[in-house]
Amino acid sequence: MARSSEVPDPTYARTLDCVHCGLCLPACPTHRVLGVEADSPRGRIYLMRALAEGRVEDPNAIRPFLDRCLDCRACETACPSGVRYGEILEDVRSRLQQQSPARGLRAWLVRTLLWHVVARQRRLRAAFWLLRAAEITGLRWLATRLRLVPPTAAALAPKTPPARARRPIPPGRHSPPPGVARRGRAVALFTGCVMEPMFGEINRKTLRLLLANGFDVDVPATQGCCGALLVHAGHAGLARRLAAANVRAFADAEIVISNSAGCGCAMKEYGHLLGDEGGASFASKCRDISEFLAAEGLSATPAARVARVVYDDPCHLCHGQGVRREPRELLAAVPGLELVAHERPEDCCGSAGIYNLLQSELASEIGRRKLEAILAGRPDAIVTANPGCMLQLDSHARASGHSVPVVHLVELLLPSE
Repeated sequence: MARSSEVPDPTYARTLDCVHCGLCLPACPTHRVLGVEADSPRGRIYLMRALAEGRVEDPNAIRPFLDRCLDCRACETACPSGVRYGEILEDVRSRLQQQSPARGLRAWLVRTLLWHVVARQRRLRAAFWLLRAAEITGLRWLATRLRLVPPTAAALAPKTPPARARRPIPPGRHSPPPGVARRGRAVALFTGCVMEPMFGEINRKTLRLLLANGFDVDVPATQGCCGALLVHAGHAGLARRLAAANVRAFADAEIVISNSAGCGCAMKEYGHLLGDEGGASFASKCRDISEFLAAEGLSATPAARVARVVYDDPCHLCHGQGVRREPRELLAAVPGLELVAHERPEDCCGSAGIYNLLQSELASEIGRRKLEAILAGRPDAIVTANPGCMLQLDSHARASGHSVPVVHLVELLLPSE
């Protein structure tokens, strides 16, 4: 069958790897909730192939099904044929955005937010300053009461950290404190976009953890947003500009450390995104913090913690990066900590970047099921390794009346001060 120009040939060829066996269906969170074939990986591949072959003429006919995909990659783990579903989906979303851009206020807001605010650190910090001011003055409470803010966004939004918690890590070389044996190599720390103003404390703890374990740490001043959210939204062209800037910023680094599963997965795919040797070389240097420390070994013993914890795998760490064993090995090194398994640790929580804002009802049901499985283990804390997952799980815990804290992996690995 003749292929239309809607999908580039390499992407079309990858859709042919799918043999429609259906093993992806039980792994897909949207199919489990909706039970609709077109809302499964197999069904979406069929639709994308039909578009490429000209059997679907209007791209908007299949766009809702693609938009409902979380891009969690669970189907890639389940697929016996090795279908690169994430690459196919993101390439097709990008092509659709070029040839038939999404219209309306929501599409404009998404592009404006991701490109003109999130991707620009100074503007993002200014936005967080305004959010903090709104909380202090009571404007946020009033906006919620008057329903000027969508109820879903209001429920998900945590309190904005105070100014002292939003101070950026000073750029440049950071060395281990006196008395700590140096490991003989330097690593570079990726600090991200939302991670800095929203989870700056975790970034600083990540730096402290690396220094306590004897590593010199470089923090490049010119680094920026990884581009993951733009890629997921179909704006791959804008994401490439951010990726190219990060490749330049980390040009001298031997190892690039990330503490955000979504960012780390996106950066490990710069070879595909940029399509050049520079992107591939950068991707080969990227490591999740758990992946790196498990390989190098902890030289500083974590502080003792007597608690039951559940570790929940972020999708873009387990499915996207293949990192599963390492976080658990590190948690096993924490004195007194009891790691409790739960039934579906690799299921998506429904966060998926800004998916929980754009597909709020579906994300809420996916998140509810996830939290239910976690709480069955009666943990004292939930441990994960991605900021979006932390926000999603915390919001669902609060909504269900549970006070179980959600913490980042690095917080449990710090040694006693």
